[in-house]
Amino acid sequence: VQLVESGGGLVQPGGSLRLSCDVSGFSFDDYAIAWFRQVPEKEREGVAVISSSDSGTEYADSVKGRFTISFDDTKRTVNLQMNSLKPEDTAVYYCAADYADVLRRDPTHYRLWGQGTQVTVSS
Repeated sequence: VQLVESGGGLVQPGGSLRLSCDVSGFSFDDYAIAWFRQVPEKEREGVAVISSSDSGTEYADSVKGRFTISFDDTKRTVNLQMNSLKPEDTAVYYCAADYADVLRRDPTHYRLWGQGTQVTVSS
């Protein structure tokens, strides 16, 4: 079982990117999927989380109103739409699965992680 991220890249400030996380190999009845990001020498930050049961969401204050997390119609992919990107959004972004269907952004609760995808916001 693995999670596979895609969609990272280089974008100018104010631009948009959409990250995708393939969760099709994850077979669990109720769970949560979150996106985290990390820059060197800083702790991993949970930016958004979504519940599999009701698609409820929660966001870090730093991304509220700019990022949107969602399932696709099949619930095999979790997307992170990132708009109005800022240089401080530059990081490696990871998706992760929590076997509990709880909206939480503490990385210690997440048991399955993707390999990460780089997002760079720069002019």
